[in-house]
Amino acid sequence: MVTSRPGSGWPGDPATTRTPVARSPVDVSLLAAAARDLRTLDARTSVCRACPRLVGWREEVAAAKRRSFQDQDYWGRPVPGFGEDRPRLMVVGLAPAAHGANRTGRMFTGDRSGDWLYAALHRAGLANQPTSVHAGDGLQVRGTRITAPVHCAPPANKPTPAERDTCQPWLARELQIVWPGLRAVVVLGAFGWEALFRTLAAAGVQRPQKVPFAHGAEVDVDGRTVIGCYHVSQQNTFTGRLTEAMLDAVFARAVTVAQL
Repeated sequence: MVTSRPGSGWPGDPATTRTPVARSPVDVSLLAAAARDLRTLDARTSVCRACPRLVGWREEVAAAKRRSFQDQDYWGRPVPGFGEDRPRLMVVGLAPAAHGANRTGRMFTGDRSGDWLYAALHRAGLANQPTSVHAGDGLQVRGTRITAPVHCAPPANKPTPAERDTCQPWLARELQIVWPGLRAVVVLGAFGWEALFRTLAAAGVQRPQKVPFAHGAEVDVDGRTVIGCYHVSQQNTFTGRLTEAMLDAVFARAVTVAQL
């Protein structure tokens, strides 16, 4: 198997063989807007084929595999959001990692970034376990949903502006669905920060004047608190730019704001 096929039994796969497939930016806009709930939205997101470069890369990685994962099947598809249907806290990242979520099929699962994120969520009382290894490992989060502005693994972890814009309707609709109950958003990194603020208008949310990204920055958006945090990438965690104490402080603040 090169990639996981919808309905083939992958743990947590929201799609079936009947899920409509977006093959162009217009398709993404139409299918996202018509999704009435997160389950439908996640299913449609998970089979999207609208960006040829990203489709080619994610499937190439899934076929070639990393040597240490040669005995494993790869998800090889867009990775939908993960967590509660009515979250009070949303965590926004960048995009799936080629051998992390692109392999496991769940946000921030199977790589060092996920190790840091879920350990912090566990310390904050937002996850039932500190590890996130594969989609069927029993991980659950409390009051939280984790997503990204780009749902496919991009080459060199750098989606193009066009790819970001093509994927935007998925995030816009996700925000529309969860916004009524949302109280806080933690954004990991400058890319996610820029993407979130670009998407607010498309989601029908009145956004404030643009605020530069900074670790610990806070912005009130329609009564919700958006908090900036350095991304949990290895280039930040290995160098000490982001420490566990810094990450814990961000989530402690988010828990307080979201009243979790």
